[in-house]
Amino acid sequence: MNKTFGERIAEKRKSKGYTQEQLAEMMGVSAQAVSKWENDISCPDVMTLPTLAQKLGCTVDELLTGRESAPQPTIVPEENRKPFEQMMLKIVVNSCDGDHVRVNLPLPLLKVFLNSEVDLTSFGVGNGTLNRLNIDWKAIMLLVEQGTIGKLVEVTSADGDVVEIVVE
Repeated sequence: MNKTFGERIAEKRKSKGYTQEQLAEMMGVSAQAVSKWENDISCPDVMTLPTLAQKLGCTVDELLTGRESAPQPTIVPEENRKPFEQMMLKIVVNSCDGDHVRVNLPLPLLKVFLNSEVDLTSFGVGNGTLNRLNIDWKAIMLLVEQGTIGKLVEVTSADGDVVEIVVE
């Protein structure tokens, strides 16, 4: 079941350990206003959404749609990195035709593909959407080897296909 906008606000607030009064004080509104937001009686002013999202530790898109966004790319210091063998490359394709493709590829397997010169676009993920992007897989692998994780690629094609590549 999809949560309502108010339910998402309440869930994020509680996960941060804030009371309605505390969130209200941070936002410069009354506790009753926060209660009304959480009960879907009213909505916060559109101009306050970025601040609300920031206080709740999420994005405006997460608040409005409930879709969690992939973490933004960050470089992890070598001593804090996950072992390469445990890392995963995630490819998400949402085509304008309604296809939803999810590929989870262990990074060691990607490295094997790259070393064997396998053409990764031959998989035809998402009605050929991945083929048209001309992704430089070796550059992605280089970023990962340097400690970059998070969402490395997000592309929306002219016909509405959306592709995301995330390293975890």
